[in-house]
Amino acid sequence: MPVQTRQIGLSLGADLCWPACYEEIVQRLQLSLPSGPNTVEFAVERVRPEPFDLRAKPKYDLVIDRVTHWFYTTREWVKKIAIMDDVYVLNNPWMIQAAEKHTTYCAMMRLGFPIPETWLLPPKEYPTDADFPVTTRRYNKLFDLNKVAEQVGYPMFMKPYDGGAWRGVSRVDDAAALHKGYDASGQQIMHLQNAVDPFDLFVRGIGIGPQVNVIKYDPVAPLHGRYVVDFDFVNDKELATLQRFTRVINAFFCWDYNSCESLRKNGVFHPIDFANACPDSQVTSLHYHFPWMVKALVKWSLFCAYTKRKPKLNPNWAPYFAIADKDLSFDEKLLEYDALARDYFDADRFEEFCGTHLAHLDEVAFDFFGTPRAKAIFHEKVAALYPKHEVEAFTEHFYGLVQFWRKTESDRKPTLARGAASGPSAGATS
Repeated sequence: MPVQTRQIGLSLGADLCWPACYEEIVQRLQLSLPSGPNTVEFAVERVRPEPFDLRAKPKYDLVIDRVTHWFYTTREWVKKIAIMDDVYVLNNPWMIQAAEKHTTYCAMMRLGFPIPETWLLPPKEYPTDADFPVTTRRYNKLFDLNKVAEQVGYPMFMKPYDGGAWRGVSRVDDAAALHKGYDASGQQIMHLQNAVDPFDLFVRGIGIGPQVNVIKYDPVAPLHGRYVVDFDFVNDKELATLQRFTRVINAFFCWDYNSCESLRKNGVFHPIDFANACPDSQVTSLHYHFPWMVKALVKWSLFCAYTKRKPKLNPNWAPYFAIADKDLSFDEKLLEYDALARDYFDADRFEEFCGTHLAHLDEVAFDFFGTPRAKAIFHEKVAALYPKHEVEAFTEHFYGLVQFWRKTESDRKPTLARGAASGPSAGATS
């Protein structure tokens, strides 16, 4: 049978561990899949930006992108290959540019999500060139910051409207902290958002295609301890709700890879941050949860490359808004939103593909993450981040947590490792 090779490009920045693990697992899968009269195989290559002809045809069928937020040459190349060449990109870069945190809050409020009270503030300072002084003098309305804060409600958080790596985020408990934070914000446009306080649970839903892993999160812990290893911390109904939150948000904005933060107060989960289209993906942050992320990325990217999934060049929000306008409870609307999201991600076809062609992925990944090669990859990542005297200890720490993941996997599926001792099951993973 004639062989067709699907080319997958990895567009990377400082990433070390997940790309190496991804490459190893795809290679170990040894896929040769039927497609009509042809056989499909897969090749993975790292993208290296260079001057490019806008009419040049790229070699890739799919690109996994992790750098275009900050590396604009690659960003413009990614836009070009999606617009002109039908290359599928995880994530679509102009949807990330267009849908900063402010837009995502507005959209999800429109759909009825329980977003906390949020106000946008004009910047404290303006540039002094061009027409800014004239415009601000003529049209900017003076306002009372204290009265705005009263409308939002203490405690609250002040944060940039476009977000980005927790920059400029401060908790505001009183008027003194309010004015201090606003004075320090300079020319940034800021949100004031009512704090979900007190909350009894903080979670992150990591979404890759239709797959969502709900993880307990501790924002005040050191980076390596924020993604908590815990089991059964939500019930089945809560788990389904949180998975739908993430899947709907991602489908709505044409994102393939994103995370959604939610806080639980009085039994209700409130999404507070969900424009994270370059989410944590390193073993040094995800540790126990890292293998799930790599496997999910392998599955979704192979499916998209195999089926030649076409990029969505614009979102289709009208069906969501039509549901939002129905006389239904939010839970009923969320079910209908999720049906649209699953359809967007072709979830049934994806699940069939995984069952038919990737049934051995669990075993391949289980074996790989116990190898010296996996440990060497972790060591390289740790060495890039940690002081020399901590490298060995933290390598053992992260590798040990991944071995605990292997133990829980063998407990759930004894065929992965015969004779494994019984243990807990990761109930918050789907």
